[in-house]
Amino acid sequence: MSEVQRERIKTRIIEAVSMMIISGEIKDPRLNTLCSITDCTLSPDYAYATLYVSSPFSDGSVEKSVKALNSASSFIQGRLGKILKTRNTPVLTFKLDSAFREGEKLNELISSLVKDENDGQS
Repeated sequence: MSEVQRERIKTRIIEAVSMMIISGEIKDPRLNTLCSITDCTLSPDYAYATLYVSSPFSDGSVEKSVKALNSASSFIQGRLGKILKTRNTPVLTFKLDSAFREGEKLNELISSLVKDENDGQS
């Protein structure tokens, strides 16, 4: 399949799973509806998909949400099969996306360095 088609499938997977989370279709008390799917990687044969989950909160709810999504992955895969209408639906795996937190740490580090530099010049 072409790269355009690959990107289209990845986008459809992200949108569909995000809508399932937001709408409350996945009924797991551990799942925080404010978490979001940030990225999706597909295997070359489209048999496996890894979805990365992120949240602006750092209270541990993201880890619980990832566990909830992994336990509901077969349910999500079934729903996704009806939405994608492809021959095979990829097996889903959810992982924590820590890029948001790492970005915050980098911003804090840069801010502290700029502040230290400004304090030293005064």
